Amino acid sequence: MNDILGLVALACGIIVGLGAVGASIGIALMGGKFLESSARQPELMNQLQTKMFILAGLIDAAFLIGVAIALLFAFANPFAATFIQFAPK
Repeated sequence: MNDILGLVALACGIIVGLGAVGASIGIALMGGKFLESSARQPELMNQLQTKMFILAGLIDAAFLIGVAIALLFAFANPFAATFIQFAPK
């Protein structure tokens, strides 16, 4: 049983870690492209900034959904009862 809970904790760490890396890379790429485009056309900076903040919120929301799923598996794992039932004793 401890092996199963350890693997669940490892999976939760991987979910959160990879989600954080993906969100960080996505926001960094988007911020770089925003700076590029605002340097080329400064008159569009306000419109681009609004769109950038909306997209940053959506990218961050996807990461937070991953964190919520990891917390679900960590504290209220729906599959744990099945795994523990068939685990060798």
